[in-house]
Amino acid sequence: MNKKRPLQAEDLLEYEIVSDPNFTPSGNAYTYVSTTINEKKEYESQLFFQKLDSNQRQQWTFSKNKNTNILISPDGKKAVFQSDRSGTQQLWLLPMQGGEAQQLTKLKHGASNPIWGPDSNTLIFSAPIEPEEDINNLTEISTEEKDKEQKELAKRPLVVNRLKYKSDSNGFHDQKRSQLFVLDIRTGNLEQLTNAPADHLLQDVSPNGNEILFIANLREEEDYEQVDDLFVLERSSKKVKKLTDSKCTYQRAVYSPDGNKIAAFGHNFTYAGATLTDLYIFNTGSYEKSNLSAEWDIQLGDAMIGDTRLGKSESGPIWAKDGKNIFFLATDYGVTGLYQVNLTGELDVLYKGSHHVFSFSYNGHSDSFILGISTPTNPCNFYHLKKNGEFNRLTDFNSALLSKLTLAEPETITVPTMDGEEIQGWLLHPSVYQDGEKYPMILEIHGGPHAMYGQTYFHELQLLAAKGYVVVYANPRGSHGYGQEFVNACRTDYGNGDYTDLMEVVDYVLTNFDFIDKDRLGVTGGSYGGFMTNWIVGHTNRFKAAVTQRSISNWLSFYGVSDIGFFFNEWEHGLNLLDDPKKLWDISPLKYAKNVETPLLILHGEKDFRCPVEQGEQLFITLKHLRKEVEFVRFPDANHELSRSGKPEMRIERLNHICRWFEKL
Repeated sequence: MNKKRPLQAEDLLEYEIVSDPNFTPSGNAYTYVSTTINEKKEYESQLFFQKLDSNQRQQWTFSKNKNTNILISPDGKKAVFQSDRSGTQQLWLLPMQGGEAQQLTKLKHGASNPIWGPDSNTLIFSAPIEPEEDINNLTEISTEEKDKEQKELAKRPLVVNRLKYKSDSNGFHDQKRSQLFVLDIRTGNLEQLTNAPADHLLQDVSPNGNEILFIANLREEEDYEQVDDLFVLERSSKKVKKLTDSKCTYQRAVYSPDGNKIAAFGHNFTYAGATLTDLYIFNTGSYEKSNLSAEWDIQLGDAMIGDTRLGKSESGPIWAKDGKNIFFLATDYGVTGLYQVNLTGELDVLYKGSHHVFSFSYNGHSDSFILGISTPTNPCNFYHLKKNGEFNRLTDFNSALLSKLTLAEPETITVPTMDGEEIQGWLLHPSVYQDGEKYPMILEIHGGPHAMYGQTYFHELQLLAAKGYVVVYANPRGSHGYGQEFVNACRTDYGNGDYTDLMEVVDYVLTNFDFIDKDRLGVTGGSYGGFMTNWIVGHTNRFKAAVTQRSISNWLSFYGVSDIGFFFNEWEHGLNLLDDPKKLWDISPLKYAKNVETPLLILHGEKDFRCPVEQGEQLFITLKHLRKEVEFVRFPDANHELSRSGKPEMRIERLNHICRWFEKL
């Protein structure tokens, strides 16, 4: 029997992360995407097929690329998927009976998000295109030509004339916009359906194939707004009808099986970015809207924070085969589960445990579900849930690796606060734990702030426990999972109630767990958690080491350098830069740099456009000039997603730097 060992940072390279489970039309099998890190330390995604009554899986793709987003045609004879094997992400066709994949699109800028038409012969998809480009003369270019083009562009100045000119996910924007296309796979005929100067986000195709549902902001004020409207495009005439009033934002819109209704997630910004998501129903005859979730107090969708999720995940809404119920994931009290609602708003829980349901697929023939589930000690597996409640595990991913590791099961804590709130959190014991010994503790703080820690696998937390630390993580006010009032409670109050919540969590565990050494405390967090780490070390010296990641130090400059700064300050602080700069400075950690006595490690990605690297630079230079103990690590080519989907070697470097710094405890 193998002796178990503590987790290592490099174990990140060994995980198999699965995503996007999808039933075949018959309901007796399913497909999914598996992402691993190959010998070149690059992400590689492959497509798999597995029957429900078999433990054996069939691998459908083998190219050392990213093969994703597989969809089987309604007639069950073929499948479309996305792949970058040609050098650009394109659509490929795979016959179900076996054989080589056939490349369907060869567009210069690629293609994505395909949806089958009901005839199984047409595909509707999205593709970026510049305003004057002609799709008939827009063929895919080679990797060498693409590199040459990029080098030429790098020599030219960037002309900026839009407010939204960059994003953390895509870098600097150009003139390309995502348009909708339809492809006849029999003839190869390709037709462009939209051309407005805006991104068109494909949502669904009506059951009769005559209408296409998409989301966009087609208003002249689009550059200054965060709203997104729902539109219907009539295939034959290409006429576009707007369904909504430009006062909300919508996502994940889908037709009912009979085409008479549309279900969509959305919210009206009542609490800005802290507004809970609602479930809306539109009648396709009158397009009247009703809110099924008006009386609920839960966050729809998946708000769980983790660092091992990769790939596409379905959170709903999905219609039942009879059109009388709708299925979706929701986030509540540290877990995500599968829910059902009927058209009168009656809500039922179909599956909810001490787990993270990260994706699901529904099949009308079998009236059952495949659930993708993560637990605190297992990154991912698939399960079969029948409507009668029967629940079976289908897979055993990562079992060889996990059988070698000593992993920590979290202990749930509930911390009463002085102002009457209850803060949910968790504690991981160190893997070397022995009764009677004292151990250093690290407080982890999540980003968002409107997100949630919970019952999911978290490599970084397990690594710190493996290194001998007690790890404490909690959901202070501002977190999702505890209702609208709670998630809104940190807005216009950063550094006050949220800071007090975290300090009361620390006080609670020091009082109730006598194996924690109160003189050896560390703190770390990223994004909002980085802001809070910076705030903490400027307001207390109780921590002996701190690591701030992709953080915010100065809200004044954040307004102008972040891809979201121009609206985020108003959303979260109720402040605009020119209206009251003093108040923004008062809640900026940089103001309190003279108070910092805690050794601070600053980690930041060079290409982070969400919390730009200048935020880390300002803090480092100020502390260094004050002769404080501080170190700055800058990660090349890394954006805000470094810890979750950054280059594998950089992710490991980041983890090793964190562990190195906390050796000071």
